[in-house]
Formats: sequence, structure tokens, C-alpha cells
Amino acid sequence: MSEMTTRFREGAVTFLTLFTSTGTLVCCALPIMLVTLGLGAAMAGLTSTFPWMVTLSQHKIWVFAGSGLLLVFSVWMVFRPDRACPADPKLAKLCGSMDQWNRRVLFISVAIWGIGFFAAYLSLPLLKLFESF
Repeated sequence: MSEMTTRFREGAVTFLTLFTSTGTLVCCALPIMLVTLGLGAAMAGLTSTFPWMVTLSQHKIWVFAGSGLLLVFSVWMVFRPDRACPADPKLAKLCGSMDQWNRRVLFISVAIWGIGFFAAYLSLPLLKLFESF
């Protein structure tokens, strides 16, 4: 398998990770944000228009587990030690550019997943903790 094919697969996995981590925002962070801002009617309209959002929210453990596993796999693919760019200057430049974009997308994916995780699992317990003071 050629080096560029491997790089293309890494990019594909990275963008798939971005897509799945965005699912954590749709299932968990978006509804919490809308209701917190007093836009419960907007949330009701969204769930009636997009009923799959309810299914995602009901299975948020699987959504987070699947996207988390993809994130771990993407981190391994992007930062594994045996990666090297080709010696050809033109391909090396393209390889470096792809590496840079893969890292950017990966960091965005991790940030999105973290925001979704905070909204789904940490925001309510922290709110209850601060209310008790």
C-alpha cells in the first residue's frame, strides 16, 4: 500500500471522527443549551422535525462510546511513531499539509467531544453541587 493511500485513509478516519463527535453535540449539548436559554419550544420543534435526535439522546452512552473509540483510534493514527513522509519533495509537501489538516480536524473533534461530554454528563452534577453552597 502506498504512503499516500495510507495518508488518505488517515484523513478519512479523522473526518469520520469529526462527524461522530459532532453527533455528541447534536444529541446532548444542543438540547441542553436550548432549554437553558429558555428556548424549550425551539427544542420541541427540532425534535418533531428531526425525531432521530430523541433516539440519539436515548442512546447517548453508545454515541459517546463509539465516538470516543474513534477519537482514540484517530489519535493513534495521527501521532503513531512509525509515520514518515515520502522523500519526493512534492509528495513530502502534500504529506505535511495533510498531516497539518489531520491534526487540526482531530483537535476540533476532541474539543467538540469534550463539550458534548461536559454538557451530557458533567453540567447537571456541577450545577447541583454549586446550588448546595
